[in-house]
Amino acid sequence: MQQPDSLLIQADRMLSYKAYGRAIDLYTQLLNNPKLDVAQRSGAQVSLAQAYRAVGDNVKAERMFREWQTTITPGQEQPAAVLAYAQTLASNGKFKEAQEQYERYQVLKEQQRTQRLATVPSTANGRPAGARGEVVRYQVDDLSLNTSNEEFSPMFYRDGLVYVAGSKGGSTIETSGSGGGAGYLDLIYVPNRAQLTAKRRMNADGELMDVKKETAAARAASGPRPVGSDQYTAPTANDSRTSVTFQGGINVAQGLGYDKRPVNAARQFTQSLNTKYHEGPATFSADGSQIIFTRNNYNNGKAKTSEENVNTLKLYTARQVNGAWTDITELPFNSDDYAVGHPALCKGRDGTPDQLLFFVSNMPGGIGGTDLYVSRWVNNRWSEAMNLGPTINTKGNELFPFADENGNLYFSTDGRRGLGGLDIFYAAMDGPTVRAVEAIDAPINTNADDYGLITDGTRHSGYFSSNRNGSDDIFRFTRESSLFGCRDLTVRVFDVATDMPIDSAVVTIRGKRVGQTDQVLMADKNGQVRLCVEAESDYIFTASRDGYINSTIGLSTRDLTDDQPSRLEMSMMRPTVIVDTVYTEAAKPSRPLVNSRIRGTVLGERDGSPIEGVIMKLKNDCNGQIELATTDANGMYEFDIMEGCDYTLTASKPLYGTSTSKVKRVAKKSKPKELVAMVRMLHVGDVVTIDNIYYDLGNSTIRPDAARELNKMLATMRRYPTLVIEIRSHTDSRGEAGANKELSTRRAKAVADYLASKGISRNRMLATGYGESMLVNNCTDGVICTENEHQRNRRTEFKVLAIK
Repeated sequence: MQQPDSLLIQADRMLSYKAYGRAIDLYTQLLNNPKLDVAQRSGAQVSLAQAYRAVGDNVKAERMFREWQTTITPGQEQPAAVLAYAQTLASNGKFKEAQEQYERYQVLKEQQRTQRLATVPSTANGRPAGARGEVVRYQVDDLSLNTSNEEFSPMFYRDGLVYVAGSKGGSTIETSGSGGGAGYLDLIYVPNRAQLTAKRRMNADGELMDVKKETAAARAASGPRPVGSDQYTAPTANDSRTSVTFQGGINVAQGLGYDKRPVNAARQFTQSLNTKYHEGPATFSADGSQIIFTRNNYNNGKAKTSEENVNTLKLYTARQVNGAWTDITELPFNSDDYAVGHPALCKGRDGTPDQLLFFVSNMPGGIGGTDLYVSRWVNNRWSEAMNLGPTINTKGNELFPFADENGNLYFSTDGRRGLGGLDIFYAAMDGPTVRAVEAIDAPINTNADDYGLITDGTRHSGYFSSNRNGSDDIFRFTRESSLFGCRDLTVRVFDVATDMPIDSAVVTIRGKRVGQTDQVLMADKNGQVRLCVEAESDYIFTASRDGYINSTIGLSTRDLTDDQPSRLEMSMMRPTVIVDTVYTEAAKPSRPLVNSRIRGTVLGERDGSPIEGVIMKLKNDCNGQIELATTDANGMYEFDIMEGCDYTLTASKPLYGTSTSKVKRVAKKSKPKELVAMVRMLHVGDVVTIDNIYYDLGNSTIRPDAARELNKMLATMRRYPTLVIEIRSHTDSRGEAGANKELSTRRAKAVADYLASKGISRNRMLATGYGESMLVNNCTDGVICTENEHQRNRRTEFKVLAIK
């Protein structure tokens, strides 16, 4: 006996060559080998089932899949094999079992995905963090508000933007300063951010784009205004000049490292907030009535320093009353000995109050230089600060946090691998718990310092800071591609006539991009299928269901940037059953007429011979009255009919297909007429050649002339809803016999595919290829024949397997 390994290699090779007949023989031989181990047996069972599917023998394929699933350890099945099993069951009309296997397939696929992402938890919106195959593309604008001085750390405030600004020069803040004309950082307010203009624009590839020339009026409208010159805050006589930037980068060990610099006196955020010391990054409550901001250790006109004589940063809060900021108060976790700054309120959801405050500190006990911390608003006070832990904090410096409307966090760090300097990262959050961290793509991140990003919950657009131009500037970004690798899609399949859902419809999804795998899903009781489609892709959806015409629709996810769940509606319609008009008026009645009459002969579909003993039922569609008759030895029947009424004539006999036809009314007040009808019936075992179903040599494609003939077969399948057929395809003798058998199998399947596309259930069709084994003439190997003689052998016929 041949060794299992050698036999398995041969069988697999035959399967890969699509030599299915030989593969079936080898796998069958292999499974009879007692030396086969569990893994080899399992693989051979699945491969044999797939080979049976390939030749159209779904009954044997189902049996083999069933054996495979009963012997394999639960949970060890390959999802692709379970999916093939489900498809086989559906083809065999076992929809309930098919649905169970489809559900099993989904569970296994989800388990595999979960295992792959075991160390990459879900984001707040349920998608896997970093689970995208494409780089997210952004357009970046260099804003006109940027000057030769420094602008950075923007924050949303009402309809405008608040940011930190100043100018270069001055000394560091390692020692306490008296102010006295030395410039520091202040907060600047732009009332309407929608009017901000760009002086340069870059696409996702870093290439400069044309920016339309903006009018002086637009620039004036978009320019920054001192808070105090608007309706929200009042100016004071003591507003100080401001400055900004970092000296040689961020010196977090020295109070987060801000420098004091001279500034332009035109921009300020009122004396109630802006002082002769630094006012830096800020955050606002959802209603805009509260601010939490960064400032040097200075309050009530006094400055304090640490034991090392460093004036550190602290967090302060203030309320807006009658247009002015009042009640400036320190937060409880401030200290004279370490810095606390860069606040970010996590806005409450569903109208609830703000609950979390994220911030930066170099307090003792941290992981790196500066870490991210969180405090919770509990019982009208801020709780003790909690380090966010090593999932987000590194041995480097984490800075400039921002919480979006979904509670997820953006921050900058120099402690993670990035493009260089400070890079911006995204953290998926579950309240105060960090679940996953991922980097933001270029061109937002560069080899310079990039930080202070703010955005909406879908990262559609926003602002950030960068010193890529040599000084700290503010940039605006707009996302131009999908944020995630896939988009949630719900497909609804429904009856176009009734708008009712169609359950158990099989939906096939084919991606048009190279490398994308087809998906086959089954609609639930609500006619719905749920899946996730990849970004920047084109898809073809095909829905099929017994008794319906296939429905096909295209979907493109290109240029979709909102990342919102989508819905696709697929309507299906039932085929219209065409009843041939087979009644003609007799030129001369068979005998004198008193009433109108219908008579005819019932013949066999295959050979036209008369059929005796057929029960003929004639129903009057006017009054519902039914008359019965039985065909005689000549297959003849006869009924009297009323003028002015339509009739329905039904012919039935065991082992024959029931034939139903409509008899159009004879007009009232007309002379009696005799109608003649020839009724044909199919019998189990009949083999009917479909005229003119020919193929080009070596090809399995349905030719246009063949399609016309197949439509006649389609009409027969619709006229007999219980008809089950074998589609038998034959080739001529030219070529190798094994190749001819495979070719004929493909041709038979092509006919089945055509009928299925018109709504005929696949469980009513068995596609079989006979190759050159049943020639209709003497054109065998070595016999010289004309092309027409060979073409007669390249034919398709159908055999009646079952009918009622």
